[in-house]
Amino acid sequence: MFSRIVPDGVRWRDGAAQDVGVILWCTGFRPALDHLASLRLRRPLGGIVVDGTRVVADPRIHLVGYGPSASTVGANRAGRAAVRELRELLAAPAPV
Repeated sequence: MFSRIVPDGVRWRDGAAQDVGVILWCTGFRPALDHLASLRLRRPLGGIVVDGTRVVADPRIHLVGYGPSASTVGANRAGRAAVRELRELLAAPAPV
């Protein structure tokens, strides 16, 4: 398990860094989001604003099974939508 998320990937407990393009974090429908604290996604009252599954503060992050998609049926539908959005995001030219 990595110890921190850094701008280009993750950092392991021994200090080694690894570049990653995607982190798929499966929590079993528990809102286990403390590992995202350094990304400052939470609003002043503690919530994270999402549009569908996309985190408004950082469109690279999707929370499938969080909020309105927190059911087996909702997560399946939301997961498909998130994959479509992420494919489009990853296919787009990198900002200069």
